[in-house]
Amino acid sequence: MPILRPLALAVMVTPLFAACATTGAATPAPGAAQAVLKDASGATVGQATAQQRGGDLLVTVTASNQTPGAHGVHIHMTGDCTPPGFTTAGGHWNPTAGHHGLSNPQGPHKGDLPNLDVGSNGQGTLSFSVPGASIEGGANPLLDADGAAFVIHGGPDDMMSDPAGNSGPRVACGVFQKQ
Repeated sequence: MPILRPLALAVMVTPLFAACATTGAATPAPGAAQAVLKDASGATVGQATAQQRGGDLLVTVTASNQTPGAHGVHIHMTGDCTPPGFTTAGGHWNPTAGHHGLSNPQGPHKGDLPNLDVGSNGQGTLSFSVPGASIEGGANPLLDADGAAFVIHGGPDDMMSDPAGNSGPRVACGVFQKQ
């Protein structure tokens, strides 16, 4: 096994740091899609990233300026986030014609995710795997002809009620864009 000398290691690591310094943030890997989440006034309140992990999608969301407590979060079927109600995002992403809710024995939709817990500081994060889905192509592509959106709701999802889990109004939305 070759031994890396300090100079060689510096040459390999320097471009990585330079790329991070240029963008100011980590850039999602290829095979990813990102949605910048905005509230009804147009203020940025977070982001959602979907990354391909084998035959699944790893979805990660970070949110700020939200009311403390549990919030339903979902991937919605249409890539359109017209405020103030964000109803243009359509229903939950459901390419397999499932029923709503992670606890529903007949479900779930591909767009059903666990609740996002927001702390007293108004911030929350969540990571979750969506099995049998892809960024594009395949049987259940996120980025189909009309795209997809990520929505934060005002209240918790009950994980069972069809079609949307009684999670209240849509308070933030972002359209997924391929990275």
